[in-house]
Amino acid sequence: MLAIPMNALPAGGGMRRGLRALVPLAVLLAIAGCARRAPLPPPAESTAPPAAVERPAPGPEAPPGMPRPYRVFGRWYVPLADARGFRQRGIASWYGPEFHGKRASSGEAYNMHELTAAHKTLPLGTLVRVRHLENRRTVEVRINDRGPFVGERIIDLSYEAARRLQIIGPGTAPVEIEAIAVPEGAPVDLYSGAFTFQVGAFTQRENAERLRERLETRYGNAHIVETEVGGVRFYRLRVGRCTHLDEAAAWEARLRAEGFRDAFVVAE
Repeated sequence: MLAIPMNALPAGGGMRRGLRALVPLAVLLAIAGCARRAPLPPPAESTAPPAAVERPAPGPEAPPGMPRPYRVFGRWYVPLADARGFRQRGIASWYGPEFHGKRASSGEAYNMHELTAAHKTLPLGTLVRVRHLENRRTVEVRINDRGPFVGERIIDLSYEAARRLQIIGPGTAPVEIEAIAVPEGAPVDLYSGAFTFQVGAFTQRENAERLRERLETRYGNAHIVETEVGGVRFYRLRVGRCTHLDEAAAWEARLRAEGFRDAFVVAE
């Protein structure tokens, strides 16, 4: 997001093979100097969150067109700001019918009959030439999704791209990928921005308000964001503020150490 969720991070069919949902698009990294605030006070005698904290709501939606570092299976991935000159060798895989029509990380619906692919760090929209290292076939695909997150695979091809490379049957193949066209627009600064931290989600607003009052003095910027998911209204409680990615991980680590085990960074 970007639950990173920070890009967060979208939901549905994004992040293939080993991850069946998109990860939050906003992501994290260190604490000192958050929004020029004084250092966090030492932990209180009791740091465990109150029993009123309910199950977390789904992670935040990734800001459209704003890729941010994200975490999958405990590992951070930082999308490249510029794909010029990018070349990589490794194993390609593919995904097809089970994801057809579901939303990709770009926000568009995945179409298994189009020439698209998922990559962990190339900017969304990058045009990539994929060359099969054994049969020498090539295909050009557009990166519109994140993944794959299994083994050492470097790219997840759409069904049509895999068909043209003749890897539908084998499932995987050694390839070389090369970025041949980059998305329009200036490179995105992945490390600066406005970050806050979600510590819980409630279905009863009074529970969120009660905890907000307790955490305002301790962390600052305690606020509630209303959202509706699947017909259910959630009141997401967020605290703290950072302006650089290098500050965010320590905030998250601190919050989790103080009992908020599901705390994560949100790109505001």
